[in-house]
Amino acid sequence: MNQSIEEKNKILVLDAFATLFNKRDYPLAERYWSPKYIQHSAHIPPGRDGLFDLVKNAPATLKYENQLILANGDFLMLHGRFSGRGPGMPNWIVVDIVRVENGVLAEHWDVIQEEANRASSKSGLPMFGDCFGEI
Repeated sequence: MNQSIEEKNKILVLDAFATLFNKRDYPLAERYWSPKYIQHSAHIPPGRDGLFDLVKNAPATLKYENQLILANGDFLMLHGRFSGRGPGMPNWIVVDIVRVENGVLAEHWDVIQEEANRASSKSGLPMFGDCFGEI
């Protein structure tokens, strides 16, 4: 059975995030991000080098987990958690929006929020998955 472009792009983007943020395999990650990568995040310097340098300088404990990925053609939205940002730093719950072009990540936007813990969650529900994250 042939995969739709959306299914192919989901696999591509999840592999890219795992390769860069969790495996930190920078040579392999270069295959996933365009050399002309456009970064719209307020937290990340411009371009592919800005993103890679940010990850290189992050604690080795930094980890990305994905809960949901949606695709519409070459645009994808991921709901995820970045944990292990550093001692006493809360996890980030992030919605990443990426645009894929010619089989690589070409553009990125994000919305970032600190993860609420059980005590600070007014709804009493976790922001990610079935349980509250640990700092």
